[in-house]
Amino acid sequence: MTAEGQRRRAFWQILLFAAGLLVLTAISAGSVYLVNRARDDNKWVVHTIEVENQLNTLLLELRRAESAARGYLLTQGESFKADHEKAAAAIVPALDRITRLTADNPAQREGIEKLSAAIETRLGQFSQEMEFARQGQFDKAAALVREAASTNTTSTIGREANAMIQEEERLFRLRSVNADRSQTFAASMTGIGSGLVVVLALISTWLVRRSAQARDDAEARLRDSNLNLEATIDERTADLREANDEIQRFAYIVSHDLRSPLVNIMGFTSELEELGKDIFRRIGGLTNVPAGGPPVEVADIPLAGPDRQMSVDFAEALGFIKSSIARMDRLISAILNLTREGRREFQPEKIDTRAFVEAIVSTLAHQAVEAQAEIHIEPLPAIVSDRLALEQIFSNLIDNAIKYLKSGVPGEIRIRGRTKLGYAIFEINDNGRGIDPRDHQRIFELFRRAGTQDKPGQGIGLAHVRALVRRLGGTMSVSSELNAGSTFTVTLPIAWNATNRNADK
Repeated sequence: MTAEGQRRRAFWQILLFAAGLLVLTAISAGSVYLVNRARDDNKWVVHTIEVENQLNTLLLELRRAESAARGYLLTQGESFKADHEKAAAAIVPALDRITRLTADNPAQREGIEKLSAAIETRLGQFSQEMEFARQGQFDKAAALVREAASTNTTSTIGREANAMIQEEERLFRLRSVNADRSQTFAASMTGIGSGLVVVLALISTWLVRRSAQARDDAEARLRDSNLNLEATIDERTADLREANDEIQRFAYIVSHDLRSPLVNIMGFTSELEELGKDIFRRIGGLTNVPAGGPPVEVADIPLAGPDRQMSVDFAEALGFIKSSIARMDRLISAILNLTREGRREFQPEKIDTRAFVEAIVSTLAHQAVEAQAEIHIEPLPAIVSDRLALEQIFSNLIDNAIKYLKSGVPGEIRIRGRTKLGYAIFEINDNGRGIDPRDHQRIFELFRRAGTQDKPGQGIGLAHVRALVRRLGGTMSVSSELNAGSTFTVTLPIAWNATNRNADK
């Protein structure tokens, strides 16, 4: 090759290097900008969801206060009075949080002023009603309730709150579009930049292949390795992005699409209960009071025969509805706790496992005594791991071992551990009712339970425990037969460090 040819080749190599550097610089700068923009858009989306949640919370507390006040005026029950005072006390803080959250929106500030005025009026009515009730003037309190209903203050509160929710939903749609657009721009920029980089890489490869045939094989192997590495990184990044997006969508569905109708059901169930009381009071009055006779107090209304049975059936049906609502609310709360725990960053620290487990067992001593169970803790290896995650893992497994012992049989629970090839292996063994081998995988699935459902639970505990174990770089399994006890085995790294943590994410 002549000196002129070498100079031309050197020139083109420098030019390609400069072009590649320019492309990478542009991609980096654009990606930083778009990532920051997407983060801001996502922050506003979360802000909108938080405002909607606070508005729904405010409406819920208002309905609870109204229902409890009516219950207290009808029954004079102290529990209703306590519920009313608790709900009324939560209204103003909720309103203050909404005011702070909507301070950036002039349209919402106007709505919050109207809402504040209506709530102040309703709280004043609540105060007067309860004051008459404390003085024993229940007739005046009831008259004040009717007067409050005629002024339609509650409807005004609901209307203004719903208008604010609609405004937040509009903002949510707009901000979601902005967030999606930012992510689309980022993906487009990455794709275009990657294409340019690939083109430049191909040209550079062609020049390099011409300069030395001996370097072809090495260059090809290096390029293949880079492509495989990029594919692995892209696949892992895509998986993480998909998982994160799924968590965000799931948290939104739970907190909004499920919680909102549940609140409405709870409110309407309370109103239905009050309506039922009024209906049966009227039935009792119609069937037991002679024409022209004096009115009968609610507590003096006798119901007999079919009317009494109808009242019992009505109360039983409402009880089923309320218990189902409460169970749904617990499930939603458990799911939200699960998603929040999944986003928590673990903090590794050295843990004396035996002392750690002994502390957990001491908190469960009362349940163990009631179940007539003895818990034996054998020597356990110390490890470096996240303390809170370990506490949730061992607490859940030991609590389950106590909970599912055989009735009438003295329980025996053993906790032992050993080390093998850099891992600590912990076993929690019991002589309880056991698990059918066909259900060994089922018990680790979300909302799935095995065996007789005679113990409280939502089917989340073991699924959460296995997720924590996996995040800590370990594995979990169960060995069990029906009526032959169970052994849960947890395998964790002895020294879980920042490198392990980054690899898990």
